Amino acid sequence: MDVVEHFDAPCSPAELFTWVDDLARYPAWLSIVTRADAEPAGDAWAVELRGRVGPLARSKRLRMVRTVLQPPRSVRFERSESDGRSHAPWVLEATVDGVAEASRLTMALHYGGGWWGPVLERVLRDEIERSRPTLLGLVSGPTR
Repeated sequence: MDVVEHFDAPCSPAELFTWVDDLARYPAWLSIVTRADAEPAGDAWAVELRGRVGPLARSKRLRMVRTVLQPPRSVRFERSESDGRSHAPWVLEATVDGVAEASRLTMALHYGGGWWGPVLERVLRDEIERSRPTLLGLVSGPTR
């Protein structure tokens, strides 16, 4: 599964980038990410994803490592479990382009497993749509 989405915001690329370069900030604006606890080293997070379709809910725990960090332009996170077993890949890339007061965020998620298949993609797209106003409020809110 590959999902690519864009988000335009009335802020500088640096301001927008602060919301995507640290997975610990994702639960504030993306409800499918219910937890993202940073590990002491600083470039890895224990992430819990939770999706709901009607009365059914499913959660998934991943260990994600930041493999690329080029502020304020790009960041990449990849699944990297520490249990020695092979796991389906999860790769999240965020790229921010723009000028002083206008930015565009492009987020690309690749998932190489079969966890709910097409249902996961639908849940994810619905969550992305619901997250847009929240993220917009955070980047254009009163603290600007």
